[in-house]
Amino acid sequence: MIQIGDIQIDLNDPLTLGIVIAAAVALLVIVLLVFALRAAGKSAKMAEPLFHQMGALNQTVQTLGQGQAQLSGGLESVSKSQQMQLQAMEVRLAEVQQQMSEKLHESAMRAQRSISDLQEKMNETLHGSSEKTTKSLTELQERLATIDKAQTNIEKLSGDVLSLQDILSNKQTRGAFGEIQLNDIVSKALPSDSYSFQATLSNGRRADCLIHLPNPPGPIVIDAKFPLEAYEALVAAETKEEQARALTMLKQAVRAHIKAISERYLIEGETADGALMFLPSEAVYAELHARLPDVVREGFAARVWIVSPTTCMATLNTMRAILKDARMREQAGAIRATLKQLHRDVELVVERVGKLDTHFNQARKDLDGITTAAERAGKRAIKLDNFDFEELAPEDDQTVVPLQRPE
Repeated sequence: MIQIGDIQIDLNDPLTLGIVIAAAVALLVIVLLVFALRAAGKSAKMAEPLFHQMGALNQTVQTLGQGQAQLSGGLESVSKSQQMQLQAMEVRLAEVQQQMSEKLHESAMRAQRSISDLQEKMNETLHGSSEKTTKSLTELQERLATIDKAQTNIEKLSGDVLSLQDILSNKQTRGAFGEIQLNDIVSKALPSDSYSFQATLSNGRRADCLIHLPNPPGPIVIDAKFPLEAYEALVAAETKEEQARALTMLKQAVRAHIKAISERYLIEGETADGALMFLPSEAVYAELHARLPDVVREGFAARVWIVSPTTCMATLNTMRAILKDARMREQAGAIRATLKQLHRDVELVVERVGKLDTHFNQARKDLDGITTAAERAGKRAIKLDNFDFEELAPEDDQTVVPLQRPE
């Protein structure tokens, strides 16, 4: 309870409490109004420059409205211009698109033609390459077949070489080999009736080949020799001592052959004054002339001439010329008699040609007379063709050439 003077206030009383609260509220409102009035006065003083700014802002807003209107018109014109440009661009794009389409079509056609041409060329090239490849393969097969055949021949030749080595290792078969080669050369160089093989002489010796030459020089003997062992030793020699021994062996072998041929096949009155020793190897012949020229000179002194297959062929060709000349001399008498008969036949031909020329001259004269008579008959036929009944004028020359039989 609150006591103010004589008045006591009981706060527990609701009415008293309400009055107190209402009084407090009224007092608060009055205080707030006082403060509000004071603030309104201050606000009025402070709002005056704000009102001036609001007026300026209003003018600015109006100016902005006018600018916005102008901007709107400009935007509208810009919009129309953009629309026109867009339309023009659309037209241009359409034209460009059409041109691009046409160019693409042309390019596609050109590309297609180029591809077709290229494909055709490729087909031709492939066809040509296929043909060339086929041809090359065919040639390769042929060459392989040739190589196979050559391989077979090489194998056969190796076998023949081995058999040749077997032949040359034996003296008897080696001699037969030289004789066969000599027979082949002689049969190719000379007529078949001008030589004989394995001919037996008066002393009982048998020559490998006897050439029937006329006297002089007379029949010439050719004997085949092959000093293979000494030559093989010379080829296989590595040191100077071995070469010297091999040369000595070769010299002794050739000297023995020269001596045997000189003693056996040089018979006075039956054979020629010399004989030929046939070496069936060019290598042995060359080695003999290169390293043993003294042995060759000894053969000349003994009237034994050493020949190789090549020099033997040349010598036989010379002998062939000698045989031909001798046979021509033998047939000289018959040739002269034949020439005499030929001369008589020529004289008879000349005589008969003269008679025939006389007959031709007489026949030529008769032909000239026939030609003249035919010309006269032609002239008379022309006159008769005109059907003139007037008397025909006699011609100056009415001579008729008589026909004569040729003698």
